[in-house]
Amino acid sequence: MKTIVTLFFSTFFALSALAGGINIGDKATDFKLKNIDGKFVSLADYKDAKGFVVVFTCNHCPYAVAYQDRLIEIDEKYKKLGYPVIAINSNDEKIVPGDSYDAMVSRAKEKSFSFPYLRDEDQSVVKAYGAERTPHIYLLQKVKGELVVQYIGAIDDNYKDASAVKEKYLENAIDALLKGKNPEPSFTKAIGCTIKMSK
Repeated sequence: MKTIVTLFFSTFFALSALAGGINIGDKATDFKLKNIDGKFVSLADYKDAKGFVVVFTCNHCPYAVAYQDRLIEIDEKYKKLGYPVIAINSNDEKIVPGDSYDAMVSRAKEKSFSFPYLRDEDQSVVKAYGAERTPHIYLLQKVKGELVVQYIGAIDDNYKDASAVKEKYLENAIDALLKGKNPEPSFTKAIGCTIKMSK
């Protein structure tokens, strides 16, 4: 059974690499994107961070909307422990007007986001990371000055009802890193709307 599981993940990561995305153990690239306050943000700005919860999300997707309150809670819990949330919206606003920069500003104010909400206007960051869904999590850890991918996938196992969650994949992964351990699992399937790519 273990051999089958290992083969599955090896095949998955190989396909992801071919698609141009990053995988567990890969070094993630930094970026500089416009935040909802008009300022530009990069991961290098966070000198004291131990790592980052990079989440590809948006305004309109019901899955993304369902997780907004949970992301605020995760950010408030873990940024003081060195793992802040960095949210990125990569959707093409020509396809989904509700994901425009102005709409992002409005949504962030409405929900009082405690984290940056960045616009990946040219979709260069989503292409580099290989995210496909909203929300899609990439948990990064600083290792000897490099950003190493330690977990990819879903936030938890129940987007519909936070009170019914049985597996907090993301939180468990961060807790493992804080204890000096590797996340288990390190990969789960991201559940959500597809990211709307430019043609």
